[in-house]
Amino acid sequence: MYSEYSGVNLSLLHFILINFTTLEDSKSTEEFYELSYYTLGHKDMGYFIHQHIVDAYQAQTADKDTKPIAITFALVGLYLYLEKGYSGRQVQLAHMRIAENKKIWPDFDLPQDRGRINISDVLHVEPGDQRDWLIKEWCQSVWASYVNCYKVVEDLACIELGI
Repeated sequence: MYSEYSGVNLSLLHFILINFTTLEDSKSTEEFYELSYYTLGHKDMGYFIHQHIVDAYQAQTADKDTKPIAITFALVGLYLYLEKGYSGRQVQLAHMRIAENKKIWPDFDLPQDRGRINISDVLHVEPGDQRDWLIKEWCQSVWASYVNCYKVVEDLACIELGI
């Protein structure tokens, strides 16, 4: 049923969407799919910008019912991208390494405000370099809202990934 799309395993993406994302709001869901269409078809598939939108969206829309693994992966992904300069593909590989051993995931306190930029803002910008720049700004805005979680995320990345 699922196949490869420019080197991306769509069954893995489907698994992530079903198990790790909160797509309850129909407008938000449609926007996520629209932006995913853009990022999955991005000209630079080696970089894999799609991973960054998955992480930003998950961290921004998480609620009390979101699985701790989903929030953990989103925050680790944002940390690796913004603090360590990882590409989306490198973040994806790091997620796979972290997931190798079953563990108890941290229980993060969700900040009330989770960034000044949201997925709607990103979609209002023309596709191309400006949208890609705003995706990074969105990620930074979401990551900044989790400032109280930085130490836990950094420690987890250090322990699990040796960085």
